[in-house]
Amino acid sequence: MRTRNNRSHSQMPEINLIPMLDVLMTVLTFFIIVSMSLTGEQLFNLNLPTGETESGKKTASENAKLTIGLDKEGKTVMDNQPMTEPEVVQRVQKFLSENPKGVVTLKADKGLKYENVLGLLRILRDMGGDRVFLAIEKA
Repeated sequence: MRTRNNRSHSQMPEINLIPMLDVLMTVLTFFIIVSMSLTGEQLFNLNLPTGETESGKKTASENAKLTIGLDKEGKTVMDNQPMTEPEVVQRVQKFLSENPKGVVTLKADKGLKYENVLGLLRILRDMGGDRVFLAIEKA
């Protein structure tokens, strides 16, 4: 004779939780990996400027420019003429005082070590601050 508890127990299906938890953990792991790979490129939530300018404002390309070059031997060149470091400093100071919105661009040969470029770049930065740029070639 069956009791009421036995009958209800035998009619109730048993649920095996182990396979269900395995599937849930696999799906969770998948979503964690996908979400990490999608957000890996955005370290910060930044609103970067576009190339558009407000009307009436000059862009850096419209401002006066002074270009300084470093050839593959590490020699400083301006207007296709070799120059010494004191001459470069004097010319840059004169340019920056005459052109308050002007920019100085350093173009270095790609064969140079960065340590060689960094010395002149530091000198220029100390004189011009945020108006000194290091030029690179677009790929």
